[in-house]
Amino acid sequence: MTDQLNNFKRYYLNICRHLFLPILLGAITLIVYGCTQGEPVSETPVISSNINIKDQNSGVFGSGGLFADDPYADGRSIGVNSFLWRASLDTISFMPVGSADPFGGVIITDWYSASEAPNERFKLNIYILGRALRADGVRVAVFRQELSAQGGWRDVSIEDETATKIEDSILTRARQLRNEILQAQ
Repeated sequence: MTDQLNNFKRYYLNICRHLFLPILLGAITLIVYGCTQGEPVSETPVISSNINIKDQNSGVFGSGGLFADDPYADGRSIGVNSFLWRASLDTISFMPVGSADPFGGVIITDWYSASEAPNERFKLNIYILGRALRADGVRVAVFRQELSAQGGWRDVSIEDETATKIEDSILTRARQLRNEILQAQ
């Protein structure tokens, strides 16, 4: 019985050695070969001073992509209202952005401490809720922490009107952006 088991193990190991290893090496070779195809990289960078993205008829991700064919996108090309999106980024430009999803309409900042108050820090989550430029189209969640005596950060409550003030600031900036576009036409 043990001889049969040992013979089976040897047979199985030979199959693995003779089949598995060449297949694995072949797959790795194909992956590496596939990654190296394309135009050769130039040693000197191509620099052009006359590039204007607005003049091109394609978007960031090619024809029909992000912001394509619509230099004043009204929300159709990114999933949410572009005025609210841009206004949100303008309003929080002093804070580091941790995550931004233009298709889902979510902006999450990293913690920010002002140099005047290093013992407190803030974080914002901004949600753009639709494609229309409406007063209820943006929601802001504000988080605040203070440095405790033990050296760790602890959550501190914040007034509801703080989020409302930030929302109002975003809406005001969005209206300004929209008016600039309308006046330029």
